Amino acid sequence: MMDEKDIEEYHNIGKDIKGMKKANKFNYLQGKQITDEESGNRVYDFNGSRLPSVTTILGKTKNQQFLKDWKAKVGEERASGNRVYDFNGSRLPSVTTILGKTKNQQFLKDWKAKVGEERAEQIKNHSSRRGTSMHKFLESHITGVGYDDLTEIGQEAKPMAEKVIEVGLTPVEEYYGSEVMLHYPGLYAGSTDLVCVHNGMDTIIDFKQSNRPKKLEWIEDYYLQIAAYAMAHDYLHKSNIQQGIIMICTPDLYFQEFKFQGAELKQWKHKFLKRLDMYHELIHDEKEQANVHLDVDAFNGA
Repeated sequence: MMDEKDIEEYHNIGKDIKGMKKANKFNYLQGKQITDEESGNRVYDFNGSRLPSVTTILGKTKNQQFLKDWKAKVGEERASGNRVYDFNGSRLPSVTTILGKTKNQQFLKDWKAKVGEERAEQIKNHSSRRGTSMHKFLESHITGVGYDDLTEIGQEAKPMAEKVIEVGLTPVEEYYGSEVMLHYPGLYAGSTDLVCVHNGMDTIIDFKQSNRPKKLEWIEDYYLQIAAYAMAHDYLHKSNIQQGIIMICTPDLYFQEFKFQGAELKQWKHKFLKRLDMYHELIHDEKEQANVHLDVDAFNGA
């Protein structure tokens, strides 16, 4: 248990962090950003008055035909949008795109067949929103910026974030960056949750939420994700990331921590590079198939 001194230090975390200089030229109103769970529309609450966001208005009123035609042309999968990062004109695939493209999808297919497509989509969307909210709570704690989310999903995510802070972040002595965008020139890019000193070691941490506790064999892609970020960070910043940590919390506040370092971290780096090779082979094959398709259309006078 923490004694009074530990509790005082815990409550003072982030208070000595200095942000940018604040100019008070404008007096901005303070509102709350809320996402309606059923529709997914974003609204803003100003003194009890709920207003639709500009993006919601534009999305609801724009001509959807162009979007439908484009989806029909490129296909639903491509239209769903693989994430890419642009660094000085170089467009790089994200780490999550690489891993998603090269993973075995059978488990996901079996699960969707078991619960049904509609229910699977509901679970996925709910988990995604809860994970986003949990990350916002954690980021605000790390950077010392006030944040709250009074929505139902926010109140579900808040105690999960607090559990991560209470158990997982206690050994963090200082942090280098939160939500750090990284890239390995010419190969891949991504954004990691936290780069810090954890028990004296330079560490990359990724926060995850889950509906149930995890086993290592279920989360290998989480290991690969951190390994990729570690390689990019070391290359860009001439650093020596010594450790990766995956911190997971469930809605019933079951906290798990998966650490890896040394030879194990090196093994995961090699495994990620193999998946990266696989990704480029798949992309090359898809491009060849697309070219063949276009040639056939041209031959048929389409």
